[in-house]
Amino acid sequence: MFDTETAEFKKISEGLKNKVRTVPNWPIEGVMFRDITTLLLDPEAFNAICSIFHHRYENKKIDKIVGIDARGFIFGAVLAHSLDLGFIPVRKKGKLPYQTIGESYTLEYGQETVEIHADAVRKGEHVVIVDDLIATGGTVLAAANLVEKLGGEIFECAFVLELPDLKGREKLGNKKVFSILEFEGD
Repeated sequence: MFDTETAEFKKISEGLKNKVRTVPNWPIEGVMFRDITTLLLDPEAFNAICSIFHHRYENKKIDKIVGIDARGFIFGAVLAHSLDLGFIPVRKKGKLPYQTIGESYTLEYGQETVEIHADAVRKGEHVVIVDDLIATGGTVLAAANLVEKLGGEIFECAFVLELPDLKGREKLGNKKVFSILEFEGD
């Protein structure tokens, strides 16, 4: 796998981290929201993130990429394209047009349900789940449960940004987790 322990990776990730906008007290008082739209606006930053994901998963036994609604679609679709793999959207309830299965979960600010098409994953397929952020882990755990209900196997869960203080990684148990950036505290 792509070596994240190199000085080059650390330099790139620190540069990316400096480009993330922090919005205080959004969406509720006391939350320091980490806004990755600044990374999307910057072609160099966006390309760096996409390249990191590509190099991490190239030449691995992966069958499909799962992207979580909505910003996981951005990075997941680019990754699926770069690896020449199929892309599976996991969407909020009621947004997919065909037969679905769903999973409810608790997130930082309430309750939500996500769905996946019932025919999206075949038994034994290896998938990478991609989202922009892992905080408490509820959304990605729901997506992972959906993949597993369909018989798929989670190769890894990948994120642009992780908030370790919220312990989302722990909620995923023994599933492998990769994040490019971390924001602790404040």
